[in-house]
Amino acid sequence: MAGQTAVYGMGTIVPRLLNYMLVPIYTRVFEDQATYGQITELYAYIAFLMVFLTYGMETAFFRYAQKNDPKKVFNTTMSAILVTTSVFLLFVFLFYKPIANWMQYSGNSEYILIVALIVAFDAVSAIPFAMLRKLNKARKFAMIRLVNVFLTVALNLLTIIAFPVFFTHIAVQWFGNETGLVIWVFISNFLASVLSLLMLGSLFRSFKWSFDSVLLKAMLRYAWPILVIGLAGMVNEMLDKILLKYLLKPEEQPMAQLGIYGANYKLGVLMTLFIQMFRFAAEPFFFAEAEKKDAPHLFARVMNYFVIVGLLIFLTVMLYMDIFKIFIGERYREGLYIVPIVLMANLVNGVYYNLAIWYKLTDRTLSGAYIALGGAAITIVLNILLIPSFGYHGAAWTRLLTYILMMLVSFYWGQKVYKIPYNVGRLLVYAAVALLMFFVSKYFIVFSPVVNIALNTLLIGLFAFVGFRYEMKHTPQPTADE
Repeated sequence: MAGQTAVYGMGTIVPRLLNYMLVPIYTRVFEDQATYGQITELYAYIAFLMVFLTYGMETAFFRYAQKNDPKKVFNTTMSAILVTTSVFLLFVFLFYKPIANWMQYSGNSEYILIVALIVAFDAVSAIPFAMLRKLNKARKFAMIRLVNVFLTVALNLLTIIAFPVFFTHIAVQWFGNETGLVIWVFISNFLASVLSLLMLGSLFRSFKWSFDSVLLKAMLRYAWPILVIGLAGMVNEMLDKILLKYLLKPEEQPMAQLGIYGANYKLGVLMTLFIQMFRFAAEPFFFAEAEKKDAPHLFARVMNYFVIVGLLIFLTVMLYMDIFKIFIGERYREGLYIVPIVLMANLVNGVYYNLAIWYKLTDRTLSGAYIALGGAAITIVLNILLIPSFGYHGAAWTRLLTYILMMLVSFYWGQKVYKIPYNVGRLLVYAAVALLMFFVSKYFIVFSPVVNIALNTLLIGLFAFVGFRYEMKHTPQPTADE
């Protein structure tokens, strides 16, 4: 699993890191924080729409490809996705102006069109990418992801830095001064999505238009709770970025607050990347190992290592914050206080994802939907209560509290259905030690920057050594028969 995670990481962590390199550019080119707030908000809508347009069929594809001919499942799934995506595009192209008015983008209705195209191309690419994972073609998966982001970054550099310098009059003529740069951020993304789809051409050439009605109905029954879970997850992940504009008063500059929140949220990118690359490898891995006798013990060991690595990332970002903060413009650094909250929230969310395997392996996806809906309800209530008083700080705390509650519910429910011997006490000790090191570094170590970095490096190394050494010492060794 570590090997697969590493390869998928090349297709996830490297592209995301490259994409992250755009943040220093955005937060310096867009000196108006409200402008970057628009980019943050529109990408939140893209995340929602991606979940909606794939409607749980990626997970359903893995589940039913285990039981049926993978090509047959691929053809049926792709046919369904193509139909629903076409309907979506038709709807948006017919009603994009009313949609823009509703979203308060009446002067920039072209944003709605380009966002819809990005989502459509990415949704159509989702199942071919899943097929690559099913076929264990992790290297091809990684290559396409890398090319996608290289093109995105290159086009961004060309259009929002070089283009305005050499072709300012064209930008003004096409889009006007206010939107000339923002629209190119999304055009760059769209062109990269088109290229990804073209690079998946070999899978499309093997695709045959067909609907196996019995198979499709079974997949949809399995997938619709996944859709609910996904949408509820997006509520937890992205709703705060949408609600800020509506819950704060105009004099509180909601779009500027959103820009600050979005920029500082990006400082948690290493945790997000680790969880994302883990998820790409984990889902097929968990399904493949589920039938083995020692699967529960294996899943418990996976959780141990997951938490250790997650806590190492937390310590790395927080103990080297003086370095990480350089990646965002000075006008955005007033929001640095939310970074540890966001990091810990993302880690708890990763733990929840590990725990969630119980309802996927037992086909109780509806139970997972109930937990996700409960989390979404908590997110909505807490955001409504906290954002008006605390702004984006309230949004950050809402994220952490919601994931903690969801994690606890999933753990206790899952142990009754599919018992996994998680080492809860050990995991809590790891978390307590990491937090103690964070507070020691933040509040008690006051030396020169060089000495502080040296001491922080020592703390991180000590945590890694003790954690991994203890796990290796207490990992059961396979018997001769195994």
